[in-house]
Amino acid sequence: MDYELAVENAPDTIPGGTGVLLIHPSTGETDRIDTEFLKTDTDYRLVISTRTTAREVQQKLEYYGVDRDTTTILDTLSVERGYSRRSSDSVYYVSSPDDLAGIVRKTREFLESHEGKLRISLDSITEMAYYADDQRAMGAVEDILLLLDEHDAVGLFHLAEEVHDPDVVDQYRELFDGVIELTEGGTITVDF
Repeated sequence: MDYELAVENAPDTIPGGTGVLLIHPSTGETDRIDTEFLKTDTDYRLVISTRTTAREVQQKLEYYGVDRDTTTILDTLSVERGYSRRSSDSVYYVSSPDDLAGIVRKTREFLESHEGKLRISLDSITEMAYYADDQRAMGAVEDILLLLDEHDAVGLFHLAEEVHDPDVVDQYRELFDGVIELTEGGTITVDF
C-alpha cells in the first residue's frame, strides 16, 4: 500500500514499511512537517513523544488540524515527571523515555489493534538517546522500523543533528529509506 507524502521536494508517495528520518537543528521548527505527515492519507496515527507531554502533543495536533479521534499518543514523560495523568483509549503511558522496551511494546500493540493506513511519528530519537544511550536508542528504532514493515505502516523519526556525533548521525541515516533535512533557515532537502 502506498502513502501520500506531503513534504516539498519529496516523492508524492512512499510504500508501506517506509521509515523516514527527519534531521533538524535542535531549535528547528518541525511541527509543520510532522503534522502534515500525520494528517495526510491516514486512517490512524500514533504519536510517540519523548520530548513533550500528551497534553502538549494534543495542543499541537489541535492547532494544526490533526484528527484527534483517530490519533493515539504515547507519553513517555508524564510518569517520570510526576504529572497527573488520565489513561484513556487514546493516550498510553510508559515510565520514561528510556523505557525502550515499553515504547516498542506499545507501538506493536497500536499496530496490531488498528487497520488501514497507519502512521507513526517518533519525536524524538535524540531524547531517547539522551535518557538511554545511542546504542539502545538505535536498537529500539530498528525494532520499530521492523514493525512498520510488518504492518505496512510508515513512520517519521525526529533527530536533532548537532546533539549527536557525525558518525552516529550517519549510522541513523543508514537505517532509513528516506531522509528529510531541515536547516536552521527552514530549507528542506530530501534524499529517498
